[in-house]
Amino acid sequence: MKAAIVSAAGELPVYGDFPEPQADESHVVVTVKAAAVSQLAKARAAGTHYSAAAHYPFITGIDGTGTLSNGDPVYFLAFNAPWGSMAERTLVPADSIVSLPPKLDPVLAAALANPGMSSWAALTRRAQLRTGETVLINGATGTSGGLAVRIAQHLGAGKIIATGRNRAALDQLRAQGADLTFTLDELPDTLPTLMKEGVDVVLDYLWGQSALDIMHAAVAGGEKTVRFVQIGSLSGQEITLHSKLLRSSGLTLMGSGLGSVSDKELIACIGEMLTAAAESDFSIAFQMRPLSDVALAWQEDDSRCRTVFTL
Repeated sequence: MKAAIVSAAGELPVYGDFPEPQADESHVVVTVKAAAVSQLAKARAAGTHYSAAAHYPFITGIDGTGTLSNGDPVYFLAFNAPWGSMAERTLVPADSIVSLPPKLDPVLAAALANPGMSSWAALTRRAQLRTGETVLINGATGTSGGLAVRIAQHLGAGKIIATGRNRAALDQLRAQGADLTFTLDELPDTLPTLMKEGVDVVLDYLWGQSALDIMHAAVAGGEKTVRFVQIGSLSGQEITLHSKLLRSSGLTLMGSGLGSVSDKELIACIGEMLTAAAESDFSIAFQMRPLSDVALAWQEDDSRCRTVFTL
């Protein structure tokens, strides 16, 4: 069968032949319909992510949509090397599958799943958002952060604050449910007032200086506990965090990602999110490419418009 194959760390996926998967008592074969490129898929393929496989060659891709042998449409997670999602068929643990809602296009579902899961898991499993609470999304102008605005609204947030570098993108988020928007340059001056008014949950897609500014403001803002959920690190992997920030306040710092949420809970989150997507507008920009274009499309992938390989 044909697949996108990574032969060594740092090499681009190549379209080629790979052995057919064989089902067993705990794994099923999925005929793949669509699989999206994500930062996680790229990092695992490059061997730089903490969850990356150590053995080569393997099929790249972490998730996708397709059909079971009986024709049922499903979404699946494909973390078990060498069976990634970017292949005509792949081998998936039976407990890593959720049924797709009939109303939801499988290609859109493949595009949505990874970015949507990041905020759904962060809000429902880690921060345990309560109806009416205020959510600040730091780095909301990317695909995942922008989708987080609509997901927070769907889950009952009372006020949504969005930050980012792109003013035009922030203006678009106002139309999609954000109540307040600030550029990262404006953020330091606005944080004292925001924290005094009350922020319950922070979803941080950036890390770096803006994350540190938010934590300092949360500590200075009063007695209210702020649940800070770290999701991405587009502004840098490390910050200097003084111990007194955690000792002298109600600031609660946690992460959301592979390892902080079990695979079982991730599958449950994705199932819940896709069910909601069938009824709400969670659409995002994406482009379809045939899997045979993988070597070129992998390099051309733009985080502002997700690439979805179709088979």
